[in-house]
Amino acid sequence: MGEDAVLSAMEGDEDNEMEQDGHLTKEKISQGLSLLCKTGNGLGHAFVKLDIKDSGLNDIAAISSFIHIRFVDVSNNQLTDLSPLASLTQLLWLKVDNNAVASVKGQPFAKLTYLQWLSMAVNRLIDLDSLAGPALESLNLTGNGIHRLNGLQSGCFANLVTLELRGNQLDTTDGINLPNLRRLYLAQNVIKRLEGLGRLERLTTLHLRDNQLNTLEGLSPNMKCLQYLNIRGNAISEESALRCLGLVSSTLRALVLSENPLVETTNYRLTVLLLLPQLERIDKDTVSAEERAEAMERKKELKEEERPET
Repeated sequence: MGEDAVLSAMEGDEDNEMEQDGHLTKEKISQGLSLLCKTGNGLGHAFVKLDIKDSGLNDIAAISSFIHIRFVDVSNNQLTDLSPLASLTQLLWLKVDNNAVASVKGQPFAKLTYLQWLSMAVNRLIDLDSLAGPALESLNLTGNGIHRLNGLQSGCFANLVTLELRGNQLDTTDGINLPNLRRLYLAQNVIKRLEGLGRLERLTTLHLRDNQLNTLEGLSPNMKCLQYLNIRGNAISEESALRCLGLVSSTLRALVLSENPLVETTNYRLTVLLLLPQLERIDKDTVSAEERAEAMERKKELKEEERPET
């Protein structure tokens, strides 16, 4: 039965009470539907947007018959099982923030072949085994308990360009085999090692604020598109730790280095500009013409010092 028939039959239907004991009802669905659009064959119409956030739900089985829905927000409930979404094969956008999903296994994502945007921030995930999204372009997994990334393979996420993993339990960047990824957000983890970054050939933005890095070993010359790097609030204390920045010097345009021990002890802006003369911004401040000239002068002096005496 399509939505039109279901909605027309709702009036006076004794079964369509408001959700009870956390179960989603058709009446609640009818109240959350909006955005009337043509269906796939162009002959009928159906509501394609459903907002049932903040509804005390732990069961959404009733959603499975609303097959034309394309946009769903079920945030701020108590959901653990998303399998009823499997029949929503036209789904493009799904927000499941602040629920209780603990595992990807048994969830319907591989069947949602048109899903482009998925947010599962603040759930109970600890790994990403079995996660797939053939059409996904943006994936937000902020605020879970994820400690390893062995499920992020290019074959399962060929179109993914934005990945948010802030506020998890990662201690390494390894496991992200996504050559088409453009933006990667890894702030507020416990990352100590940069590994596997050579696979991210199209990455333009890498955000690593508030981790535990004391070296930048692991940056790769294969990162040929990197323009923005944020390592604010880590444990970089030695100038030598910055040398690896030279591997991405041809493309990097903005570097955020504040709140590292190094910043308190040296003229780090000059040190950075010697390594990255193309930089346009360090921390919040644009590189000035005076700073650039000073770096060029200092570079000349260092070359003179390196010349053997005759």
